Amino acid sequence: MPSFFKGRKPKKNQKSDAEKQAAVQSEEHIQDSLSVNLDIIRQKTGNSSDVVVRHLKMGRDSDIKTAIVYIEGIVDNQSIQEFLLQSMMKDDEPEKWIQHDAIDLISEDMMTVGNVSFLNTWDDLFSSLMAGDTLVLVDGKTKALSACTKGGEKRPISESTTQMVVRGPKGAFTESIATNTSMLRRIIKTPDLWMESFKVGRVTKTDVTLMYIHGIANDQVIEEVRQRLNKIDIDSILESGYIEQLIEDQTMTPFPTVFNTERPDVVAGNLFEGRIAIFVDGTPFVLIAPALFIQFFQSAEDYYVRYDIATSIRLLRILMFFISLIAPATFVAVTTFHQEMVPTTLIVAIAAQREAVPFPAFVEALLMEITFEILREAGIRLPKAIGSAVSIVGALVIGQAAVQASIVSPAMVIIVSITAIASFATPSFDMAISIRLIRFLFMVGAAILGFYGIILILLMMVVHLCSLRSFGVPYMAPFAPFIPVNNGDTFIRLPWWTLRKRPRLISANTVREGKNQGPQPPASRGMVNRDFKEGDNNEA
Repeated sequence: MPSFFKGRKPKKNQKSDAEKQAAVQSEEHIQDSLSVNLDIIRQKTGNSSDVVVRHLKMGRDSDIKTAIVYIEGIVDNQSIQEFLLQSMMKDDEPEKWIQHDAIDLISEDMMTVGNVSFLNTWDDLFSSLMAGDTLVLVDGKTKALSACTKGGEKRPISESTTQMVVRGPKGAFTESIATNTSMLRRIIKTPDLWMESFKVGRVTKTDVTLMYIHGIANDQVIEEVRQRLNKIDIDSILESGYIEQLIEDQTMTPFPTVFNTERPDVVAGNLFEGRIAIFVDGTPFVLIAPALFIQFFQSAEDYYVRYDIATSIRLLRILMFFISLIAPATFVAVTTFHQEMVPTTLIVAIAAQREAVPFPAFVEALLMEITFEILREAGIRLPKAIGSAVSIVGALVIGQAAVQASIVSPAMVIIVSITAIASFATPSFDMAISIRLIRFLFMVGAAILGFYGIILILLMMVVHLCSLRSFGVPYMAPFAPFIPVNNGDTFIRLPWWTLRKRPRLISANTVREGKNQGPQPPASRGMVNRDFKEGDNNEA
């Protein structure tokens, strides 16, 4: 049979003439002809309608041709009008053009924008143009001026929608990386707050900023994060989740090994513990590394309230974690293998409810869990005005109808509801998703071996957690390895005056505060009462 593609040559590695010409032009320097430079810019940008070119004539005899180039929508038009166009078009001293170079005179005497730089290559020119800067090109010059005029519409600072607190700062990060880093500068007013900038993504050229406190962060961890960011070779970075998946230690795990948050106070607190923050332009979620297992159960509000209240709430979260993890599996194991472990009255009531149910307990639990996951996902994707109403009504109607149809028992509906509510008590959404996945594994173990299967899966999970690393730091620290001095801020939170040490495996400088920081009132209440009574007697 003759081949239909006979005589055709493979075109996988072939490039068009336009692509080759663009590649050659990107390697060359800027030309000395203004018209040629503008033609290259138009060709490279495909004559896009948002690329604005403004022609000017300057000099003593208006013989110096100049052009201003910028992209509409990502620049501050007011800055261009006030600090560039008005200064360049208002020429009170025409004689100065004879003694000075044109482009140097524009840079030093006319451009009143704060950040001005010279560009010599096309790569630098297009990178600056696409970042929101304004270019100034002069005929006869092989270099261009770049003025920082970044602007455009941005979302204002608003309250966090994923990590709400009753007490504490309300502001959250936005999609602007400059706004996000400035929010940290306002909190941490020290020159030791260092930042390093990267360009990640061959096409998007996304701004990525590495932030840490010099002298507190571990230099080895900083270098490891820096190397992993430099190794990224991808065409686009659209959200910090791209960076998280490309730099994490281990991908074959359901547990998150990089923490993310949209709260500036949480980032500041982690920086003071020696961690590193990774800001990505275009997303309000900031990555924090290294991350520990216990960190996903801590809330910002735990550090703003009294230690006894924070400790009780944390213990409640840990209890909710285990309930959401093994509650359905425990019900399956009890009703299938271990009826003798339940009081007789209760097991008789459960058996009476399940008498008309045609499915085993495992299938019953699996059906209800999958149904609830569908309702939860649908509630998230639906419009906000009707999402919560549909999810609540759907759960009530489906649950009641399933019980009346004898598909599931009322006890199973109660167990699944408690499990769902308990999963929402986890502060970190990433950890809550991991619990939802592992819950099914526990249900399978309970259906096969009962409590023995639950304990077996639990031991495997603990061994897996102890094997994880986050940028070289053990994931289960300070439990494994056990570090007694760092256990004051784990399941419990001791008073602030006792937390003198930072995490030893994360921070280079472990001393957090001085000695004798506990409250020391100058006088007791009894002394004040005695003085008050003596004063009353003297007046009498």
